[in-house]
Amino acid sequence: MEPRGEKSGEADGVRVTPQLLKARSGEFALESILLLKLQGLGLVDLGCLGECLGLEWLDLSGNALTQLGPLASLRQLAVLNVANNRLTGLEPLATCENLQSLNAAGNLLAGPRQLQCLAALPGLERLRLRDPSARLSNPLCASPSYWASVRELLPGLKVIDGERVSGRGSDFYQLCRDLDSSLRPGSSSGPRAVEAQPWVEPGYWESWPTRSSSILEEACRQFQDTLQECHDLDRQARDSLAQAEQALSPAHATSFVF
Repeated sequence: MEPRGEKSGEADGVRVTPQLLKARSGEFALESILLLKLQGLGLVDLGCLGECLGLEWLDLSGNALTQLGPLASLRQLAVLNVANNRLTGLEPLATCENLQSLNAAGNLLAGPRQLQCLAALPGLERLRLRDPSARLSNPLCASPSYWASVRELLPGLKVIDGERVSGRGSDFYQLCRDLDSSLRPGSSSGPRAVEAQPWVEPGYWESWPTRSSSILEEACRQFQDTLQECHDLDRQARDSLAQAEQALSPAHATSFVF
């Protein structure tokens, strides 16, 4: 029989225990845990999670949580993901005074009243309550006045649902738009070939945080993974272009059958 708390029965779900936290984090003392990934474990009870007083980054997405009570003691928490759970309120987060980013898409938040507890958080800049790409939302998002209500209630937000509160589109959209504008030939000069040049010196993106921070380290790790994927895609694209140019050259033109 499996020990209760690590793998409870399906009806009871999983409860957070010191053993589970130490196994997931590799830390011996709960107070030393800075970053914690507990997504998709079937959690129904956060148990002793409130004892992780140094926690800065927490992922609880994809569980079966109905309340966040133990999180009220996490004063250092800066990034929290509780997407795809069964939450009807966020009240315990009112004391998470360092919270900067919150993803609560895919829950049961019915109206702006459930967000009132976030108004006292001075550093909260990013809030996600719906995620179309993952088909996650909340009942309150169905209201025509949803966007305006959230902005009025939380005027300090800079990004809502991945889109900047001021300006057009998301940060990524704006970056692509600026890049497209910089590469587009001027209308006065007419069509011409544009040779793309690197934005920065080689090695610029390979930077790493100089001071210890679990949030920075995790962000940089994810960025490095994405950067490597971009390098791999770039190499594949160059190979494909070289093969296409060879196939379309006059020497190989007769090999095509139409």
